[in-house]
Amino acid sequence: MSQQLNERIGNFEQGYSASRAQFITRTYMHLFGAIMLFTAIEIVLFTTGIAEPMAQAMLGVSWLFVLGGFVIVSWFASRAAYNAESKGAQYGALSLFVLAEAIIFVPLLYIADIKAPGAIQSAALITFAGFTGLTAIAFFTRKDFSFLGGLIKWGFMVALLAIVGGVIFGFHLGTWFSVAMVGMAGAAVLYDTSKILRDFPEDKYVSASLQLFASIALMFWYILQLIMNRD
Repeated sequence: MSQQLNERIGNFEQGYSASRAQFITRTYMHLFGAIMLFTAIEIVLFTTGIAEPMAQAMLGVSWLFVLGGFVIVSWFASRAAYNAESKGAQYGALSLFVLAEAIIFVPLLYIADIKAPGAIQSAALITFAGFTGLTAIAFFTRKDFSFLGGLIKWGFMVALLAIVGGVIFGFHLGTWFSVAMVGMAGAAVLYDTSKILRDFPEDKYVSASLQLFASIALMFWYILQLIMNRD
């Protein structure tokens, strides 16, 4: 699988400088490693039975708190990794973020596994297809999507306000909120990919992979919710 990934990335990299091409390769290989680590953690949690008490404990509080924690962790981990200077700090931020995401995902995956068999696999395939398509758009068009940065920041703020409002006033965010968050995750993928191709510091490929992983996790989370709501 890693050889096929290298070949695909190599095809995408044509036209970039040697240093930028190497940076792109390292970024996507670290992204692949982060996804594999996330998957391995979830497998361990569920096969050992640890996931069930974790899910029950987390489901004992408002689900909106879990949503808020997911958004906040995604945002701050991305910023921490980008601002980290040493490789050790970047790897530490990536590892801790993957672990935090794996824990936050436990109740959602637990519910999906019980109430909507097959939803996890479907959401993973749709997320992969969406990510691949958006990445291809950014690579082949080579457009500057930096203008999305401001929209994404405002989107996160609005999402947090909606979640806080839901906690305080007890309203359900509904399907359209999930649709909007999938759209925002897609915008984040375009924005992150554009930065990786154009101006992301070439010594921060670990940080770049974390930002992409955060966007993919956000997309997967809300696609899975949409599939579960449909079922």
